[in-house]
Amino acid sequence: MPAAFLEFPVSAPRTVVSVDLADPVDCPVPASDHELMLSVRNGNLDALGELFDRHHGRLFGFLVKLTGQPSAAEDIVQTVFQRMLKYRHTYRDKGSFTAWMYHLARRCAIDNHRKSAGQPAATDPADLARHADEAPAADENAASSDDRALLRAALGCMDPADREVLLLSRIAELSFSEIAGMLECSAGAARVRAHRALRELRDRYFKLRKEALP
Repeated sequence: MPAAFLEFPVSAPRTVVSVDLADPVDCPVPASDHELMLSVRNGNLDALGELFDRHHGRLFGFLVKLTGQPSAAEDIVQTVFQRMLKYRHTYRDKGSFTAWMYHLARRCAIDNHRKSAGQPAATDPADLARHADEAPAADENAASSDDRALLRAALGCMDPADREVLLLSRIAELSFSEIAGMLECSAGAARVRAHRALRELRDRYFKLRKEALP
């Protein structure tokens, strides 16, 4: 018997099943986000459900941090996917689904803000895992709830545009090229804005921390 076969006993003592290890096993590869969105664009609306399952949690987290309002974030997530369906014909063959999703999220958040006529609430940056430069990050020092409260206050005091570019790069993890497409600026300008926003967050945090010391 060829070495490429294994035998496994099955019920009756002399009955065996031969498995050819050389035969390829078909393992379906899940469709990419881009492929699913192209399918939605072409009329397979069920594919949008798969995209929702993959991304609604992370998108909700981003919008909570952007708006500071969980209830508003829930509404905006629903609006984002409604707009995906409505404007599916605008999705490009060589597009980036993630960048397109956050572009829609940004526009929906702006519309929601205009309707509510409120100001964005303070946002917790404690989980900004990556940073625009290699300098020590303010949130690395947030070892206590008091420090996290200071971080929320520091981020809440930032200009909304600076807070937005920071969240797009750190939470949404978009490239500077993708952010530049949203903000209608160059990738270099988006990088500079992210650096500047991070420095501002750090400066505000340490200032508030110093003021809070007894």
